[in-house]
Amino acid sequence: MPPSGPADVRVVALGGGHGLFAVLSALRRVTEELTAVVTVADNGGSSGRLRREFGVLPPGDLRQALAALCGDDDWGRTWARVLQHRFASSGEMADHALGNLLIVTLWELLGDHVDGLDWVGRLLGAQGRVLPMAVTPLDITATVAGVDPADPAALVTVRGQVQVASTTGRVCEVRLDPEDPPACPEALAAVAAADWVVLGPGSWFTSVIPHLLVPELRRSLVDSPARTAVVLNLAPQPGETDGFSPAQHLEVLTAHAPDLGIDVVLADAGAVPDADELRLATAGLGAELVLADLAVGDGTARHDPVKLARACAAFLAGA
Repeated sequence: MPPSGPADVRVVALGGGHGLFAVLSALRRVTEELTAVVTVADNGGSSGRLRREFGVLPPGDLRQALAALCGDDDWGRTWARVLQHRFASSGEMADHALGNLLIVTLWELLGDHVDGLDWVGRLLGAQGRVLPMAVTPLDITATVAGVDPADPAALVTVRGQVQVASTTGRVCEVRLDPEDPPACPEALAAVAAADWVVLGPGSWFTSVIPHLLVPELRRSLVDSPARTAVVLNLAPQPGETDGFSPAQHLEVLTAHAPDLGIDVVLADAGAVPDADELRLATAGLGAELVLADLAVGDGTARHDPVKLARACAAFLAGA
């Protein structure tokens, strides 16, 4: 049977891409009060092309979040497939996701990012709400070491989400451009009213940490009475967190937002090579470490939505 949980607990999940898709697929099984706050810095693929052509927010991560909130009935499964469908051709439509085009169409017709996303959500029967973290497109810039083999200690600046995610060097720090973008007001309100905020899993430097770099959103997260959970990845991400231990993921997260309180750290037991190191790092943050079986179990670094839902339901019940 699907996991059950406190259906009226208000949860805000922050992230982007496949990581946010995984946690939303789990959380929609647990609570009926779910909001996704999504990064808007993608500059590649279909999203990047639409962003450059129309000057809109990159829709791809928002589309993924909406697809994750589709139900498990025929309606939900069908619309999720429609939203995620990519055109295969040798022309200008090649690799465009239909959902990206639908979202941008509604933005043009309605003139409002949030209204457009709400309309798509109603069409899909989405079990939650999807909001952008900011109302203007952003770029990620990173300070990276080790790009030049002849001078491993040299620091260079890498610009763009795709470029940062695929760098061959070691990411030391990330920043946003612009540095003080206007946060989405509805996202700020959701965080202020939340019982729980969930960060991760996902691309650590390009999907998770950027939420902490939007000054208004960070202040809202720090000031909110909500408890905060961090869901760790199942494996380091090539090009972003190569060689990072689970404890190092926490270290770089808190280095970017030292004033953020963390209450729970959730990790897959099989993905933690040194549980004592992670337990010590978690205790240093004043948080509780929860180790559980969270992986699909087929050898890939993917979260099983039902297992993740079960683990989330356990800590959400303490709201």
